[in-house]
Amino acid sequence: MLLDERMSIMMVDDHPLLRKGLRQLIELENELKVVAEASSGVEALTIAAEKNPDLITLDLNMQGMDGLETLRALRHQGVQAKILMLTVSDNNEDVLEAIRSGADGYLLKDMEPDDIIEKIKESVTGKMVISETLTDVLITALRRPEKKDTKILSLLTSREHDIIKLIAKGLSNKLIARELDITDGTVKVHVKHLLKKLALKSRVEAAVWMVNYQAKKSP
Repeated sequence: MLLDERMSIMMVDDHPLLRKGLRQLIELENELKVVAEASSGVEALTIAAEKNPDLITLDLNMQGMDGLETLRALRHQGVQAKILMLTVSDNNEDVLEAIRSGADGYLLKDMEPDDIIEKIKESVTGKMVISETLTDVLITALRRPEKKDTKILSLLTSREHDIIKLIAKGLSNKLIARELDITDGTVKVHVKHLLKKLALKSRVEAAVWMVNYQAKKSP
């Protein structure tokens, strides 16, 4: 793969040793490249705008501007990169707030290094990536016991229903478009509408919500 075809990664973490270790792992992969590092949220905002990376790994617990503040600021700034939280915190509220604030995934730093790299690769292609130990946390937190899931799902058109099922399988917009024989742009419009109808803020939330719904339907 040519250098300019590699997926560009920016790392945001206030621990130099962590950044060094992650960079070494990423640089072993032919399809990935590190284009920038930031040691603080404020620095990340400036560098992200300059480098426009494909994916940003973001620590949650940083001095000064923490990871959640940085995440919200990056999204407010219009950053379109995949943002993957990479942290030691498995606190339920941290996980949920990160997803609702626009994170595309949430990984724990105690994962095996090879697993972290694989999750980064999956995230770059548009898949939802969450540490397996946190899946139940998200499903529980995203339940809406005061509403009937079937009633909520009935708000969706048949096409939106098809799309949310594919989102739950981890497919990117491009793969969904190919599966349904429609354009990427059409998928984006449908995703926007279904998120609004379900009162969800991100694809990850939609995927977890659908996984939960399907699990409750299973005997």
